[in-house]
Amino acid sequence: MSTTTPVPPTLSTGPATAPTTAPSPGITVVGARENNLCGVDLTLPKEQLTVFTGVSGSGKSSLVYGTIAAESQRQLNEAHDSFTRNRMAHLGVPDADRLANLTVTLAVDQRRFSANTRSTVGTATDLAPLLRLLFSRIGKPWSGYSPAFSFNDPSGMCPGCEGLGTVRRIDADALLDPARSLDEGAIRLRTFAPGSWRWKRYVHAGLFDRTMPVGSYTPEERRLLLHGEGVRLEKPDPEFPDAGVFEGVVPRITRSLLDAAKLNPRDREELERFVWRGPCAACEGKRLNPAALACRIGPHNIADLCGLTVAELGPVVSDIKDPRVAPVTTALLERLRGLEEVGLGYLSLDRASGTLSGGEAQRVRLVRHLGGALTGLTYVLDEPSAGLHPADVHRLTGLLRRLRDKGNTVLVVEHDPNVIAVADHVVDLGPGAGTEGGRVVYEGTVAGLSEADTPTGRYLRRPRAVKARPRTPNGAVEIRDARLHNLREINVRVPTGVLTAVTGVAGSGKSSLAHGELPRVRPDAVVLTQGALHGGPRSTPVTYLGIQDALRGLFARAHGVAPGWFSANSKGACPTCRGRGVIVTDLAFLDDVRTECEDCRGLRFNAKALSYTLAGLNIAEVLAMTAARARGFFGSAPAEDRGIAAALERLDRVGLGYLGLGRPLDTLSGGERQRLRLARELAASARLYVLDEPTSGLHGGDVAGLIALFERMVDEGATVVVVEHRMDVVAAADHVVDLGPGAGPEGGRVVFEGTPAELADSGVGATADALRAHLAG
Repeated sequence: MSTTTPVPPTLSTGPATAPTTAPSPGITVVGARENNLCGVDLTLPKEQLTVFTGVSGSGKSSLVYGTIAAESQRQLNEAHDSFTRNRMAHLGVPDADRLANLTVTLAVDQRRFSANTRSTVGTATDLAPLLRLLFSRIGKPWSGYSPAFSFNDPSGMCPGCEGLGTVRRIDADALLDPARSLDEGAIRLRTFAPGSWRWKRYVHAGLFDRTMPVGSYTPEERRLLLHGEGVRLEKPDPEFPDAGVFEGVVPRITRSLLDAAKLNPRDREELERFVWRGPCAACEGKRLNPAALACRIGPHNIADLCGLTVAELGPVVSDIKDPRVAPVTTALLERLRGLEEVGLGYLSLDRASGTLSGGEAQRVRLVRHLGGALTGLTYVLDEPSAGLHPADVHRLTGLLRRLRDKGNTVLVVEHDPNVIAVADHVVDLGPGAGTEGGRVVYEGTVAGLSEADTPTGRYLRRPRAVKARPRTPNGAVEIRDARLHNLREINVRVPTGVLTAVTGVAGSGKSSLAHGELPRVRPDAVVLTQGALHGGPRSTPVTYLGIQDALRGLFARAHGVAPGWFSANSKGACPTCRGRGVIVTDLAFLDDVRTECEDCRGLRFNAKALSYTLAGLNIAEVLAMTAARARGFFGSAPAEDRGIAAALERLDRVGLGYLGLGRPLDTLSGGERQRLRLARELAASARLYVLDEPTSGLHGGDVAGLIALFERMVDEGATVVVVEHRMDVVAAADHVVDLGPGAGPEGGRVVFEGTPAELADSGVGATADALRAHLAG
């Protein structure tokens, strides 16, 4: 066995010299080929702010998230001992020749918070635990330790609603069709349809005349059918389950459907039609028990403070001077200031975290990292400006620079020129999307980018102007005395037959007006939000647009086989991953981790399904095509299948031509989800469309295409109302409704109504200032 003799240190007798610090070697990427990347080679400077630009689908996220962040996480996992590694997700190696000089990476993306009714802004930001600690120390009368102020703990939750603040009940009257018998489907739920196993529990119970309309039942029979519980049956039919215990429709729905952790979206949507929700009478919606609500600091209980906005809560906490809780108030104020700095001062702590947009959720996560003592990290962010008014972007850029100045490397995927402007280094990918992208087309300074012959460079130096000849409205939608959320009983005329931009800082009341009050007056309005799409994790643009049957039919007819062979949910599914393409690892209280299926390599289909081809491509290769490329592929389809090309043309029109046909819907951004909804709605004409920041996630060069689509829709007779922060869209509108002047209680008023030119000439407030700055370049 060899040994090494330690060498004693050399003692210096000369004068001490200051150590020289060599610059840190940059993050090195060699031959990156993840997704559409074409062998990208890069060296990124450390401890600087690097912004990645390029059109949507050019490969920015594949490089930053799919390569750099993914390899950092994989190597960090590998650093654990084998016992720990065996209990962690096994991450694949990104497709690259070499990555070097990586640091620990924190990827802060736009994933929304889960729609958990027990999660609020307070719990997501860790402000709620600090408030609970505050009340447990100095609240009067003393009500117990910190958990006694939590609506998620039995010692603090309201017993009437179990801490939810709301109660639910089934609308039994709406649930039954009195003119029908049980045999005819009197129970208006698909899962209780005649022939189903749930339906059999009622027709074979021996308690009811199954052929009689339920409206003719006696009061006792109706009560038993709807609300019976634990009824022992003496002579049920032989087909009744062996348990012999009858349960009415309402308790059965409550137990097996309403409280079910997982319910498919179709059944959930149907069930919601029969569910009434309202504030809990016991706690008046405050979620806590009487003891917790009785405890106060000054005039406020903990529910009062959680009901304040972040901007309002700061001064209240500052007024608490008790030295016993000085560390707690200091921590609270630091986190509250962080939320204000990223433009989230309008949020209240009791707001459900699942209602936050992707951009809001990302900024909340970012604030949680600001107070940390760790340095030398790499932060990766995905369009952190999403949902921010231009007046608030400078706060975000200041935060990014603070992260950098602490000794961290900051990598940001962005489209906003104001964020690009503060970069130390820029990497522009493209030139196009999908197979037309994946290359570095520019790398260097911001000044150099503005002169580069790339889509981003051309966008940054394009001329800017407001619409020269706004359209004349052909009527108006009158909204009177609007008071939803923070709206201050305002009156607004939304013109018809034109393109209207609804503007204002985040939290000013734009969505309350456009998504709440406008559809109330015009129920026929098609409201397109950035919320989750209906459909499970297997849903794709093809299934969402309803062209999957036509696509499978083309393959089936070409080979004389069943269409099910070309469905990843049927005969064609890979048996290992069951057609999902990934293996999902459940990490209990952590996020699920997905790894590519090794047998099908993520293609989702089995070998037999992949053996069939159409014009030289198998079903997986067709689904991997972008919508833009697939338009040409399906352009010569038989007449009965022309709907495929028409649907793909609509995708192209809304700026989603770069989307893969088989891309899972749960990987789309909020803006992409909304534009996909629009592509489906364009199949049928509507008179009034309302959209929520449809440019979210769009490169500036692609925004012009979306504006052209809106212009075409209006020319064809539609009214288009767009809630927007992008000044490109505001300048192109025919009419502007600006709300404000601030957020939350400082908003909810009409600041301006008129044309963009009038707003730029004489408007006052944040939006007018932003428009003038935009026009000045």
